Amino acid sequence: MIPFDFRGPGTTPHEPEWRDLDRLIFRWTRSIGGTPELARCAARLSLAERRGHTALILDPEAASACRSSPLVGDGAAPTPFVLDDDDRFYFWRGHADEVAVAAALAARAQAAAAVPNAAPDWIAALFADDDGERTAAQRAAVRAALGQRLLVLTGGPGTGKTTTVVRLLLALGRAQQAPLAIRLAAPTGKAAQRLQQAIAQGREALSGRLDDGWQTALETLSRLEAQTLHRLLDFDPRSGRWRRNREQPLAADVVVVDEASMLDLAQMRALLAALPAQARLVLVGDADQLASIAAGAVLTDVVQALDAAAAPALVRLEHVFRATPALTAANRAIRAGDAEALAAAANEGAVERHPIGAAGTLRSALLAWAERLSRCLDECAVQTRHDPVRAAATLRALQRQQLLCALRESAQGATAVNAMLQSALAQRHGVGDRLWFPGRIVMITRNDEAHGLYNGDLGVALPDAQGRLMGWFEGRGDVPARAFLPTLLPAHETAYAITIHKSQGSEYDDVAVLLAPAPDSPILSRQLLYTAASRAKRSLSLWADEAVIVAALARPVARSGGLQSKLRDALRNPS
Repeated sequence: MIPFDFRGPGTTPHEPEWRDLDRLIFRWTRSIGGTPELARCAARLSLAERRGHTALILDPEAASACRSSPLVGDGAAPTPFVLDDDDRFYFWRGHADEVAVAAALAARAQAAAAVPNAAPDWIAALFADDDGERTAAQRAAVRAALGQRLLVLTGGPGTGKTTTVVRLLLALGRAQQAPLAIRLAAPTGKAAQRLQQAIAQGREALSGRLDDGWQTALETLSRLEAQTLHRLLDFDPRSGRWRRNREQPLAADVVVVDEASMLDLAQMRALLAALPAQARLVLVGDADQLASIAAGAVLTDVVQALDAAAAPALVRLEHVFRATPALTAANRAIRAGDAEALAAAANEGAVERHPIGAAGTLRSALLAWAERLSRCLDECAVQTRHDPVRAAATLRALQRQQLLCALRESAQGATAVNAMLQSALAQRHGVGDRLWFPGRIVMITRNDEAHGLYNGDLGVALPDAQGRLMGWFEGRGDVPARAFLPTLLPAHETAYAITIHKSQGSEYDDVAVLLAPAPDSPILSRQLLYTAASRAKRSLSLWADEAVIVAALARPVARSGGLQSKLRDALRNPS
């Protein structure tokens, strides 16, 4: 082990944005013989990783200075740092992760499987309800899944991603004529729960019109349970390692990972290492959404690399089945960063824009939103006693509209907005300063496997049949809603408003989006605005000044890293 003197040598530069870890990285690099310039680059790389980048692009002078150090290599042999030919500067771990992920994905994309002769008939049966142009891409995805070891299925909300997954799993089951070992996973517990529900609903919709030849495949789908990726790969928090790996692979014929835009680089490497060679991998997600919190923009990089190679492993779903045409046009405009097209979509009526720069306008907007919530609470009669069926209906009614905030803290953040909304609702319903009262909406913030509650789950306070105030959440199986005593809930918070990040994987009829107050806010990005806007199925309201919206549209997030180029090279030059 390399000794590490936390005190030096020398003094540490105090660049304004450096955190404690960045300064420690500087000192560590100096302690193992690195020059001040190399140590400074290492600290900046640490800062860049915190912002989601896997590499730091060096200017020619810094690259020349770092390349001469014995601590810096080209990736062929282990060194603390790697500097590639494009002057991308990595920690060894990040570079190794990119190399491994690119090689594994390329191998799977190029591994063909024999397509059964009966495949056209199966696809026709699976899409008998709609065999037109709007499902052409979905049918192409089923064919691709039958013929390859990798399928990347990308598209926005309402484009039928999960519907397609159900059909391709049935086709794969029909091809094997024996129960498939299928594993379903997602980065978060909430996303995993949504995936399982969607698979069950899709299976139910198809089971009544498929003949007996599909029975085995249908029964296999009825037994599926979705898991978080950490649970699937058996992550050990004590060691920081995954118990499922190359030596102890998953027992799986097919692995489906939903909400793949949330996957970071390290998670993708762990997943690929744990896959048996003959297993099929299906990655599902919206490549235009916000990327993972940790380093990497894996789904975006993979989609762009496969697209450039015209690889059949990539299928894009474009037709939107649920949102209104005006909302579809608005989402398309946001993806393209086109302010004029977004304004045109707004003129169609499904998108409203409310400037909030003037004093008091935000408060007025929030009071109007509180009034809207209050009417919904009154319509649901939240003061009366509820059984599971009625509680489920109330949950659905309350979750048809959602206020999304770009920020968590600050005067326009979700925390402050929730405090104002809760106060307004409490006053209107005469409950004083009580935290728990009928109609309080809460979000779980920590997974609780024992109770089946996951980070991001939304619930509402309602009296049960005995009049006790309970926290009601979505049910499981034949139970429409589940009730928990508030004191037994895992960590949670008020959720009349939630952050845009927390909304990923959810959809609502009506969405209001409170963006950052100033155009130069670092949180603003095109992906952030798209993620928020694409949650809406019926109407969208943007609470922001024109300059803020234009700034978000003009700022696409581009994370620094080399996965995309490595995957392109691997696809062009298979080993």
